[in-house]
Amino acid sequence: MLKVIHAADLHLDSPFAALSPERAAQRREELRRLPQRLADLANERQADLVLLAGDLLDGARCTRETALELARALGRIQAPVFIAPGNHDPYTAASLYAQPIWPDNVHIFTSPVPEGVVLEHLGCTVYGAAFTREHPEQGVLEGFHAEANGGLSLMVAHGNTMGEDYGGITPAQIGDSGLTYLALGHIHQGSGLQRAGDTVWAYPGCPEGRGFDETGDKGVLEVTLDGGQVQAQFLSLCCRRYEILDVDITDADDVLSWVERSLPARTQEDILRLRLVGEGEISPTLLARLERALAPRCYALEVQDRTRAPRQLWARAGEDSLTGLFLAALKDCPEGELRELAVRFGLSALEQGEDVSP
Repeated sequence: MLKVIHAADLHLDSPFAALSPERAAQRREELRRLPQRLADLANERQADLVLLAGDLLDGARCTRETALELARALGRIQAPVFIAPGNHDPYTAASLYAQPIWPDNVHIFTSPVPEGVVLEHLGCTVYGAAFTREHPEQGVLEGFHAEANGGLSLMVAHGNTMGEDYGGITPAQIGDSGLTYLALGHIHQGSGLQRAGDTVWAYPGCPEGRGFDETGDKGVLEVTLDGGQVQAQFLSLCCRRYEILDVDITDADDVLSWVERSLPARTQEDILRLRLVGEGEISPTLLARLERALAPRCYALEVQDRTRAPRQLWARAGEDSLTGLFLAALKDCPEGELRELAVRFGLSALEQGEDVSP
């Protein structure tokens, strides 16, 4: 049986520009410690191999100091480590991957054409290829077929199974590859084990979320290969989670109390986007009050007003007031997001002393 830790898309030195400068600096430091957690996990699980499928570094902004931290962490892993550079960290003569900082147990693929490394003591061959530019001319599996040598055939690669750009890979290419397992990177959402022909493949997703398009638990895959049988277990590795929570305030008498009761019990470590939905009138003043009151409950908080105007509000369209005239003008407009925004911003502008006869 062969046990593999499959990870990808660490994006070390990501800027976290959407957070406050203080929080962004802290998140970058937490991300730099991610390789140490990965090394601890690989050793704890007694992995035979570690496959890192690209975008470990977040482009040219990644510093040499961060690369050194990564190299030191990978050097602690008690197993061979294979890296396939991706579109954010392509291999070039000037890249951090070309510097003499990498330990002996780390093999970095440097060619866009797949190469194989035979590991006789593990009964397998590990293939891999590198992005040498952001947009390669062809995907890594184009024209590839693993050699039939009686052992397990694995490949670590960065590539896109959802389109032709960024090294497009098709199900037909996977099925024709002759691989036992294809360890992919690029898509930040975990795929679970997939199969094309006799080949099993997967994306582990990113091991640490960096925005609200990367919500929920994040980590790596522990893949076990026993003959032709392939199984995988998700292992959490993130220290914080991005979460999106919708709270319907339609029946809320006190919006703040209502929202506080709706929050999960443990959000102190989370980066939360709270979206107010349903029917309600949320003024900028109330929105700011909500943010101030709830901010201590989270590592970082963003509150969005996505409510729609209460139905009874339109009854005021007949009033002899600026509000009445404003609502009457909008009442016959097509329903939808634009009308809701117009009502919200218009009433906010009128909320100070507007209720007088024109």
